[in-house]
Formats: sequence, structure tokens, C-alpha cells
Amino acid sequence: MVSRIYSSCVIGIDAYEVTAEVDIGSGLPGFNIVGLPDVAIKESRDRIKAAIRNSGFSFPAKKIIVNLAPADIKKEGASFDLPIALAILSTEDVIDSSLLQEYVFLGELSLDGKIKPVNGVLPIAMALKDMGKKYLILPKENSKEAAVVRAIGAYPVDNLKEVVDFLNKKLSIKPEELDIEVAFKRNSRYKIDFSDVKGQEHVKRGLEVAAAGSHNVLLIGPPGSGKSMLAKRLTTILSEMTLEEGLETSQIHSVAGILPANKFLVGTRPFRSPHHTISDAALLGGGTNPVPGEISLAHNGVLFMDELPEFRRNVLEVLRLPMEDGSVTVSRIANTVTYPAKFMLVGAMNPCPCGHFTDPKRECHCSPIKIQNYLSRISGPLLDRIDIHIEVPRLKYEHLTDKRRGDAASHRRRSGGGSIKPARPKRVVIKKTALYLTLILSRRSWSDTAPLIKRRKSY
Repeated sequence: MVSRIYSSCVIGIDAYEVTAEVDIGSGLPGFNIVGLPDVAIKESRDRIKAAIRNSGFSFPAKKIIVNLAPADIKKEGASFDLPIALAILSTEDVIDSSLLQEYVFLGELSLDGKIKPVNGVLPIAMALKDMGKKYLILPKENSKEAAVVRAIGAYPVDNLKEVVDFLNKKLSIKPEELDIEVAFKRNSRYKIDFSDVKGQEHVKRGLEVAAAGSHNVLLIGPPGSGKSMLAKRLTTILSEMTLEEGLETSQIHSVAGILPANKFLVGTRPFRSPHHTISDAALLGGGTNPVPGEISLAHNGVLFMDELPEFRRNVLEVLRLPMEDGSVTVSRIANTVTYPAKFMLVGAMNPCPCGHFTDPKRECHCSPIKIQNYLSRISGPLLDRIDIHIEVPRLKYEHLTDKRRGDAASHRRRSGGGSIKPARPKRVVIKKTALYLTLILSRRSWSDTAPLIKRRKSY
């Protein structure tokens, strides 16, 4: 007898229907899983055996063959534990198989039969209608994430026995209900505010211009001038996320497994700040079965790259195409996936290796050739894609001790968005006063600029 139960897998951010077929026949006891399973699925055999026995059911001592169809798509993750276990119980007539056709099952089983949360629930719930299904049975921790999709019924369950009793109509479970507008509004609050920053009014105005037009920004200044603090608060003055943007961003974060349990719907602009030792695969996305990279996790938000010249050259260069297209295509032997990557790039850097070239209180000890080599780490084509370059000077003591707070993010969002059309004009340069900035923008020869440096300071 063959039993079929429906589940789903995610490739990229798209969900596909998977059918778990189980055949139990005569022969030596065995348990084989076919259909391109990964290591986690192959290891599920021991988890499923223990979960069935510890839930009060008997595990058949027969030859069991499990097929995950379609067989040409790579399956990965532990979310197939629950459908395989139910298919085995169905062949033993513990569950009426006629009741299973309208449901899709997801969940990882622990040894005692409890059902653990899995990744990628939101894209599966959004694709349920295309699969011709109406109901989703899944772990309780994932139920609110699935309830974001109104057209389906998401039934939260705790353990394997609870699922069997529900399918046999011995137990009643209500589908998860969620007011998506209220939940989205509750998740749209930022913990930081633009008013936390003292001084730097011209930098704030430059970031308002960037936020209004979605321009990429480069912040240049000595250490301690507030570049990182300003960049982190840039998301608070961007336009508020729409529900469609929130769903799209939540899909990516769900696949990556970084969607918090208590925040099942992203309502604030993402802010990603990778370390400068990151690889190009981690930035773009990759792996044997590609997963989203940092630029996709920053979709609809800000990608902040602190110490920009310290990133490897090949890592910086891979940004050029996604910055233009708003998406990234990752090709591997197994498959090719395309992730959305519409982000706002904010880079921060020092004016020289020691960082004090423009600092009025600290002397720079870098030679012209050192400064030249440091600045040349950022290629011209990448700089051409950064519209606004802002000098961030060191703050004076009077500004830091000023008790007055600046304008809140909500006020700056209204003022910036109302006075500036979100177009993409020609390149804007704000406060181009320093020699190093002139060098970056014009790529002038150091034979012309070195005498100016020597007159400005002695070595």
C-alpha cells in the first residue's frame, strides 16, 4: 500500500510542492529515503522512528521506502519529518488517508514527538493557493508567520499525537488568526532615532537628500566623528515600509532563518552591516543550495559597509551589477536562483590609513603614497554608483555637550520626502572641501596634489 502526503520545499524564495510517498512491503526491515534528500533528511530516519514510538504508536518492522517527489529537485532541511511520519502511520491505517489531500504538512520532529519550528514558512504559505491547497499544519512557533496569508488556514500543533488526533477528528484545533494591519503597524517602530545625533547638521541634511531619492552615500571622516551612528539611523528617515515591501522582505528573512519568533512580519527597513572580512559568496549569496546573501537581506533597506577600503577588491566589485539591477542571480551546479537586492548602499571610510588627514587636532603621519594606495582600493566604477559624498568632520566639545535634541526621525522623514522629489538626478557632492575628496572624485594625479599636501602639513 502506498500513502501520499503533501509538503513543500523552498528554492530561492519560491516554494514548490513536494509529495512524500511511502510504501511498506514485505522483506527485511529497512528504512530508505530517495528523491535527492540532503544529509538532514537522511538522518531523519532515526528521529522519525523514535518520535512515532514515543508518541504511543508502533513503528512497522517492515521494508519502508520513502520517495520525495519530484525526484529531480534537491530537498533539504528537517521540515519533511512530520509528513514522512504521518505517511508511515497512514499506511498502517492509524490515519484515514482520505483526510490528508487538502493539507500541507511542515515540521521537524524531536525524539519525544514534539514538533519544532522550521525556516521558509512564509513563502510556502504564499504559494499554497498555487498548489491547490487550503490548509497548512505546522509548528505552533511558525503559525503566526503563516497566518499573514489570509487565504489559507494555518493550524498550529505541538506534537505528533496532537496531529493524529486532529486528523482523526478526536481533537479540535482552531486556525491561527491575525490582524495583519495591526501586526505590521506594531512592528514598524524603530528603537533608535535620528535625534540621538548631536551636531553634524550638514551631514544630516545630506542623508535626508539621499533618503528622499534613494541615493547611495559615502561618508568620509576621522574616527569618532559619528559616521556609523548616522548610518544606523538612516533607516529611520526613509519612507515607511508598505505592506507589500514588508511581505517581500519577510520572505527573504524567513528563508534565511533570521525572522524573529516574536516578529513574524518585518515592518522596519532592514539594516545590514557586514564585517570587512566577508567573502563575495556571503555578500551575494551562495552555497551548494544558494541561500540569500547580505545584499538580499538588506532588500528594501540599507547595506552599511564600514571601513569601505578594507573590504577585499573582489568583494567590492561584485556590488556593481546588483546596484544597477536591483537583483542578484546566483548560479551553482545544482540550480540557479535569483534574489531581490534593491538596497541603499552607505559606505564609511577614513581619509587616510591613520584616519587623521582632515582632523584639525591630530596630525596625520601618512605619506602621500600611502594615502594614494589607500584611496585607490575603491575603484572608479564603484564610486560612480555612489551619488553623494559627504565629509563628516570631528565634532567640537560644545556640540557634544549641547542638551538640545535634534529633529526626530518622523519630522525629518516628512520634511525630506515632502520637499524633494524621489528622482535620481546627476551626481551630488556635498561640502567638497577636503583635498582627499577632490582626489576621489576627480582622480587627479598625485604629481599635482602632492605639493598642496606638503604645503598643508609637514612630514
